[in-house]
Amino acid sequence: MSERHEQKRRQLFSAVGVLAGVLAVLALFYFMHAGMEGRIRLHSRNNLTGLEKAMQIYGKDYDGKAPAAQDASELKRIGVNYRVPRTDSDLRHWLGNMVWYHRFSDAEITAATGLTQKEIETVKRRVDIRLDNRPKRAEDAPLLVLPYPGGRHPRIGFLEGAIDPQRETKFSVFTPWDANSYVVVDVPEAIWSNLGLTYLAHTHIDTIWAKQGIELEKLEWNRHEDGRLDIERRLPNGISFGVKVKPTKDAVLMEMRLTNGTGEKLSDLRIQNCVMTKMAKGFEQQTSENKVLKDPYAACRSGDGKRWIITAWQGCHRTWANEKCPCFHSDPKFPDLEPGQEATLKGWLSFYEGQDIEAEFARIEAVGWRKE
Repeated sequence: MSERHEQKRRQLFSAVGVLAGVLAVLALFYFMHAGMEGRIRLHSRNNLTGLEKAMQIYGKDYDGKAPAAQDASELKRIGVNYRVPRTDSDLRHWLGNMVWYHRFSDAEITAATGLTQKEIETVKRRVDIRLDNRPKRAEDAPLLVLPYPGGRHPRIGFLEGAIDPQRETKFSVFTPWDANSYVVVDVPEAIWSNLGLTYLAHTHIDTIWAKQGIELEKLEWNRHEDGRLDIERRLPNGISFGVKVKPTKDAVLMEMRLTNGTGEKLSDLRIQNCVMTKMAKGFEQQTSENKVLKDPYAACRSGDGKRWIITAWQGCHRTWANEKCPCFHSDPKFPDLEPGQEATLKGWLSFYEGQDIEAEFARIEAVGWRKE
């Protein structure tokens, strides 16, 4: 080999080495930057992206159908957040909740409880819970409110933005005109503060706890004989929040309390409270054209234009809707809280049959729901 050829070969290898070094530096910079921005998140042991995880759990069409799982081990493998009933009365409650009211398939019951098909069939026979023997409700009964059991994703679309939804913030409100239709209310879906994303009722953007590798305890709604629900959660830094839900014949009255148990002032306390309409017949259209937003009221119109679902929150700082889910929001903001201080905000949800939504807003305003 001539000296000229040897020189060219060395130059080529040198150039390749320099290029490889540059690419390695660029790659390192990208991953460091992505990590700082929180874009690399361990959604599962396979380190899937949000969309990939949603598709793995809910199927390639990610339309919220039940996971393709037959038992608890399979649910664990694909990462479904199920809850095994702890007592016999708990089992009976959740089975009645899922079969009589939410009308779950056995596959959805498995996804919610981890029970096998055989176990579900056995329990159904033992406690005699069937679709055709649902208890009748009194004519003057309040609106039906039940804890949402999980197992069926409450959204139609944008599932990658709500992986592993937690059921302890969600409750179903059944419509007065159709006993099988309901909305899922998520209170709170998220809590933001000057600390960052302080709480999230599913997996999407990392919370301040996820960034520290802290997993929050799974909780359940406290259920009362008169249909009321309540729950309380204390976060690792001392912040606590509680939610109360009271159904009446005409509306569902809600209350959220936030307490600053830290040693520092809390500010920018923004809350996301979501109403999802996937399972409300006539309201499942993925559009924003059927929403009317007039602070603090957010309303969704049925496809035939004759019926409405309305929500509102005291201290509302933003009304908005997401057509992909579909859902709509009246999102409140708490005042700044000094250490030891707490504040309470009131919320409203109701149904309306008619076409004059502005008049209905005025009627609701006259009720004085913020003082209830």
